[in-house]
Amino acid sequence: MHDLAGQANVSVRTLARRCTAETGVTPFQWLLQQRLLRARELLETTDLTVDHVARHSGLGSGESLRQHLSRQIGMTPAAYPGAFTHRPSVKTGQ
Repeated sequence: MHDLAGQANVSVRTLARRCTAETGVTPFQWLLQQRLLRARELLETTDLTVDHVARHSGLGSGESLRQHLSRQIGMTPAAYPGAFTHRPSVKTGQ
């Protein structure tokens, strides 16, 4: 957070206060939300492994992704694609 505050040319405390005022959450919570959104997108649209999704979304490890996703939506990464991926329905010819 020190790097981000430095880039914004404000103190860490000011960054935290402004972020919370704008988003309703702390900078850490906002970043975690963004990473989970990216992970969910990758789970829905790719065939990447859980470990790869975790790395590509900034969550580090598959275990971290499993824990955060389970807390957020009560579902494992393995179960997620089947529940939320939209697949075209197959029509049979008559």
